Amino acid sequence: MEKHAQAQVQYASLENPDKYWNDFASLLHWDKPYSKVLTHNPMAPPTDTYHWFKDGKLNTCFNAIDRHVRSGRGKQVAIYYDSPLNNEKRQLTYQELLDQVQTCAGVIASHGLKKGDTVLIYMPMVPEALISMLACARLGVTHSVVFGGFAPLEIQKRINDSKPKLIIGGSCGIEVNKVIPYKEMLDKAIDMSAHKPAHRIIFQRDAGRAVLDPSRGDLDWNDEMQRIRLAGKQFKDYVPVESNHPLYILYTSGTTGLPKGVVRDHGGHATQTLATMKNLFGAQPGEVVFCASDVGWVVGHSFICYGPLLLGCSTVLYEGKPVGTPDAGAFFRILDEYKVNTWYTAPTALRAIRRVDPEGKFSAKYDLHHLRGLYLAGERSDSGTIAHFRHIIGGKPVVDNYWSTESGSPITGACQGLEDVHGARVEPIAIRQGSAGMPLPGYDVRVLSDPEDDGSGYKFHELGPSQFGNIVVKLPLPPSALTTLWNNSAGFQKSYLSRFPGYFDTGDAGIVDEDGYVHVMSRTDDIMQVAGHRLSTGSVELILAEHPAISECCVVPLSDKLKGQIPIGLVVLKSNVTEKEEDIIKETVHMVRQNLGAIANYNQTHIIRRLPKTRSGKILRRTIRDIIAGKSLENNKLIVPATIEDVTVLNELEDVMTRLGLVGNDGEAGKLDDTVKAKL
Repeated sequence: MEKHAQAQVQYASLENPDKYWNDFASLLHWDKPYSKVLTHNPMAPPTDTYHWFKDGKLNTCFNAIDRHVRSGRGKQVAIYYDSPLNNEKRQLTYQELLDQVQTCAGVIASHGLKKGDTVLIYMPMVPEALISMLACARLGVTHSVVFGGFAPLEIQKRINDSKPKLIIGGSCGIEVNKVIPYKEMLDKAIDMSAHKPAHRIIFQRDAGRAVLDPSRGDLDWNDEMQRIRLAGKQFKDYVPVESNHPLYILYTSGTTGLPKGVVRDHGGHATQTLATMKNLFGAQPGEVVFCASDVGWVVGHSFICYGPLLLGCSTVLYEGKPVGTPDAGAFFRILDEYKVNTWYTAPTALRAIRRVDPEGKFSAKYDLHHLRGLYLAGERSDSGTIAHFRHIIGGKPVVDNYWSTESGSPITGACQGLEDVHGARVEPIAIRQGSAGMPLPGYDVRVLSDPEDDGSGYKFHELGPSQFGNIVVKLPLPPSALTTLWNNSAGFQKSYLSRFPGYFDTGDAGIVDEDGYVHVMSRTDDIMQVAGHRLSTGSVELILAEHPAISECCVVPLSDKLKGQIPIGLVVLKSNVTEKEEDIIKETVHMVRQNLGAIANYNQTHIIRRLPKTRSGKILRRTIRDIIAGKSLENNKLIVPATIEDVTVLNELEDVMTRLGLVGNDGEAGKLDDTVKAKL
C-alpha cells in the first residue's frame, strides 16, 4: 500500500535533511549564512555527534520582531493580552513590542549582562513576561522561565543550577479566588539559594503590590524602563549568536531531586518552530493564534511566544481559566473576540468545559467561523471529547499531537498545512481514534523491545506493527530538540541516550500501527505486569473514557499475590449524571473485559470527586500510586509535586483510598514479584 503523503514528506526529511530544513531556515534572517545544515561527527561523544546550522549566526528576537517591522507589519497586533482575572485587556503592535523589547534589553544590558549570561524569569501571564524573554534573546542572554506559582524550594533549585545574574519577576499572580505572592516566594527562594543574583526587577501589579527593598537589590520594572528611555539607552541593535548558542533553559518538573534543565538553541529552534507553525497548523502571517497554556511550559514557549511571532502572526496571551472566568464560555469568547484561526489547548481543559457545559450552551453564544482547527496535547485525548468539540467548532479538525519538553515541537500529529516535495498542499491524514497521528518531518519514530542480557551484553530489537514497546526516536533528533542538559551532559547521556544507543528514549510506551499511526499508551513506568502479561494503564483508560458518564479517569496498579498486578480505575463523573453509580461501575468493568478480555483482570472502578493534577492539566498518576502505597503528607513520605494545582486534593484522595481499604497496597511490589514471570 502506498504511503500517505505526510509519511512521504516525513521520509524525505529523513533521507535528505539538508534540503528539507534548508527550505525553512532560508525563511529566516541569518547574519552569517551556514555552510551546512546538518553536521555529523561519528567520532564525537554521543551527546555531541550532531549539530544543526553549526557555523551560521542569527538572532531569534530579530527574526521574531524586527524582521516583521521592516517588512511592513509594524502596525499589526503582535500580542493580544486578555486577563479576566485582572479585568484587563491590552494590545501591542509589532512596532510597540519592538520598542518595549529594546527598552527591556537596555535595562538588562545596563546591569552588565551580555551574551552567555543567564536571566531567570518568574512572571505571571502578562506581556512583560514575553517582553523579558525576547529582550534576553536580543542580547544573546539565555533565559530560564520558571512557572509562576512554583514554591520557593523549586525556584531555589533553578537559581542554583542556572546561576542567573539577574531575576525578572512579578509582584503577584492572580487565581480565581486568591492572589499568589510571587515576590514573597522569590525572596524565600533567594534566601535558600547558594547563588545570590545582584538584582531583582519586579513588575508591580495592583492586585498584590510587593514591598521592594533596595538593599536586597530590588528594582521596580516601570522605574527601570523609564530610566533607560530617559537616558536614550534602548538596545536598538541586536547580538548575532551562533546557531547552537542557548536561547533558553526550561526545567522539567521532576518530583524528586534536581529538575533537568533542557537547553534549546537559537538556530534549530527558530527553524523548526517556524516549520511547525506552517506544517502542523497551516498558519499564515497575519493570522491569530490562541494557545491556552502558560509561558512557563514548553507549549507556551513554542506557541504563545516564539512560534506565532516568528511567523508574523498575532498571539493571544490569556490569563484566565477554561471555566470560572466567568463561565464555560471563556475560551469561546476569546475565539470570537480575536477572530482566532488556530486554537491550542489541553484535553483536560476541554473535559472541564464539557463537564460543566455538556450541551455546549455557552459555546453556542459565540461566532467561531474564523477558527480553522483545534490542537490538543499534554494528556491522551479520548474520542468522546474529540467528537464533542469537533461538533462544537462546526466539524473542523481536532488534532491530537504528541511531544515533550525535550522535543521542543510536536513529534506526531495530523498536519493541516504540509506541502509535498513539489510545493503542493498535502491532504491531511484522517484522525484515528486513540492515536496522536503520524510522525512529523524530522522525527524517525520507532518502537523497541526492552533491553535483555543475552550473555554478551544488553540487546534490543525493533518491534513490528502494532507490537507494544518503548517509543524512541532514531538519531539525529530534528533541529528543535534539546541539545543537552544545562551543566549536565552526563545526565543527558544517561537519561536519554544510554538505554538504546543510537536512539533517543522518550520514556513513553505504545505502538505504531500498520498504517504508521503512533499510539502513545503510557509512560514506561506505567506498564503493569498482569498475570505475566504486559498491560499499559493507558489502554484501560482509553476504554473507561468512552463511558458517557465519565469526565476524567486514571488507572493505577494494585499488587496481587496471584496475578502480580491488577488494574483499578478511578473515575470522575460529569456534573449532569443521573445514572446510579453501581450501574456505572458494572458497565465500566464490562467495557474493559469486552474490549481487552479477561486478561486485563479488571474488576474495580471507584468513583471519586476529583483527581490530583498539575496546573497544566496532567493527572499525577505517580502521586496516586504513592498514596495507595501508604505515603502521605502526615507521615512526610509523600513528595508533593511542585506543579500540583491544588494540594488539598491529596488529603481528600487519601481519605477516600483509606475508606476503600486500598491504602498500604504497593502496586510496584507486584511488578517486581519474581513469582510472576512476564511474557515479553
